[in-house]
Amino acid sequence: MIIVDDCSTDNSQEIIQEMMKIEPRIRFVSTEVNSGAARARNIALGMAKGKYVAFLDSDDLWMPDKLEKQVSYMQEHDVAFTFTKYMVIDQNGHDKHKVINIPSKIDYKGLLKNTIIGCLTVMLDIEKIGPVRMPEIRTRQDFALWLSILKKGYVAYGIPEVLAKYRVVKGSISSNKLKVAKRNWEIYRRIENLSFFYAAWCFLNYVFHAVKKRI
Repeated sequence: MIIVDDCSTDNSQEIIQEMMKIEPRIRFVSTEVNSGAARARNIALGMAKGKYVAFLDSDDLWMPDKLEKQVSYMQEHDVAFTFTKYMVIDQNGHDKHKVINIPSKIDYKGLLKNTIIGCLTVMLDIEKIGPVRMPEIRTRQDFALWLSILKKGYVAYGIPEVLAKYRVVKGSISSNKLKVAKRNWEIYRRIENLSFFYAAWCFLNYVFHAVKKRI
């Protein structure tokens, strides 16, 4: 477990230091300046040495058997990219009785129109895909990374089981849907270099699926 503390203001570092005394597999690094999720994840990716990589933000949760089940699936089916269903909880950890359903698989064109992949559910086989880094933008850096992988011809496979819990926190960057939508548009146009009309088509589909996901 590689933990990157991006200038937390609570007692996270003290908790991590205590955990390291009893769990030698934890590797810990803290940033000198708050740099955002993309930079923090890229620091961890640069330190990672394993075959598989998975992501977990500090406010989200994994089910105890998530990694075991996901690795087993990827080995059995010989795939490089998987994601799973997840459930939504409020900032106090209470179940909001909402499960995000997923397709059995999705490719590049499909993801452009449906940003269904939850970062907290992803697992990548780095030996197959090669080294990865997230573009260092403040939001939607995970979406941009998934697109860059799928654009190479890979397919992301959905595991139809709830293996994570996503926490909705008031005031967080990801909770501002207008900013998220704006960033999606910028990714379409500036990173993926889509034409205006194709970007607009993908954006309309994205909005439709985003609304559907929250109903």
